[in-house]
Amino acid sequence: MLDKVLKVGMLFDFYGALLTEKQQRCLEMHYSHDLSLSEIAEEFGVSRQAVHDILKRSEQILIEYETKLKLVERYQREQLNIKQAFELVNNLSADIRNIPEIQSVLTKLADLIVESEEV
Repeated sequence: MLDKVLKVGMLFDFYGALLTEKQQRCLEMHYSHDLSLSEIAEEFGVSRQAVHDILKRSEQILIEYETKLKLVERYQREQLNIKQAFELVNNLSADIRNIPEIQSVLTKLADLIVESEEV
């Protein structure tokens, strides 16, 4: 279940703006605020089944966007490459690591890693 929440959350971060406002709110209420289908249905004045359908359709739309655009896949690949580059440079001898340009590269890579973890 946690894997699904993380996957939908990541897809929503990338493609959520492409959904309707109602789809966005339903996904946020269910996944971010952990509201039940009944609670969301009450908020929207619709049936629990309608909320279920909105959630399933929204999730499917997000998956279709990722299948076509592959932005999440690319992002994850880039993050892995950044971490690997950091490790390679960081594992250089101390003499080389202390060169100002190398220190600058390490700092920039570390900043990119921190930024990605905040997303």
